Amino acid sequence: MPLPTLALMLLAAHWVCDYPLQGAFLAEAKARGPLRLYHLVAHAGIHGAAVALVTGNVWLGVAEWAAHTAIDEAKVRGRIGFATDQALHIACKALWFALVAAGPG
Repeated sequence: MPLPTLALMLLAAHWVCDYPLQGAFLAEAKARGPLRLYHLVAHAGIHGAAVALVTGNVWLGVAEWAAHTAIDEAKVRGRIGFATDQALHIACKALWFALVAAGPG
């Protein structure tokens, strides 16, 4: 995949997963409720799957899943705000992009 396309697809996947695919139910459920952690991990897993699909690298998908879980947990607990949350998510995408662009070795 051409690198400009990869960059756009990583960003677009983030926006699709964080907005229309999350929805009001999941946004609320990952913050409160008896299955809060399940919903948080499920939301982050959607992001991880998107990164794995876009990059073709399952390990980057797992890394995204873990990072997204940690970032959203920090937001839910009030340790960071929305802008920082989004900046950290985009920084992760930049890291995945750099790793793919660097290629093997």
